[in-house]
Amino acid sequence: MSGTSSMIVTGLTAAALATVGFLGHQAAANVPPGLRHPASGAAAAVRQALPDMDRPTALPVRSGTGERVVYSLKGDRVWLVEAGDKVSRTFGVSPGTVDPARGTYRVTSRSGAVTGSDGVPVEHVVRFTGVDGTAIGFSAAVDGSAPVLDPQERTGGIRETRADGAAMWKFATIGRTVVVVP
Repeated sequence: MSGTSSMIVTGLTAAALATVGFLGHQAAANVPPGLRHPASGAAAAVRQALPDMDRPTALPVRSGTGERVVYSLKGDRVWLVEAGDKVSRTFGVSPGTVDPARGTYRVTSRSGAVTGSDGVPVEHVVRFTGVDGTAIGFSAAVDGSAPVLDPQERTGGIRETRADGAAMWKFATIGRTVVVVP
């Protein structure tokens, strides 16, 4: 009797492992391309991206491919890039006191309306990373004001106008690529 029981348990265990393996394979095969990790060479390409100083609103070269948000740290500028590297919108922003590292990220969370880390009510919050506990993302002040930065405070909000915030909100859904360039 114990031999039969152990054979049943072994059979059930094998069936369970096969099922889990099959489901894992199916899940991996059906991940949308936009949510897959970038290739290992992508980070190196991002480090090489430089804004065109003769044309400050031009999309930085080597700033990734496909639909994405490109954010220039030095230029304090954002580009919303559609398929085929077509820029649908570009605009200036006011950064917080904490900058994200250069690299490729994904939009991880969004909030329609919250209070910013500086105490100002903001809307259309699109977060894509964090630095030492400070959330980094794009937002627009409800009153349309630019941030008043205190260098002693850690703020990760990258402020945009309300119109630009609405465009970002529509474009930068969960999983959208965000490329941060120098």
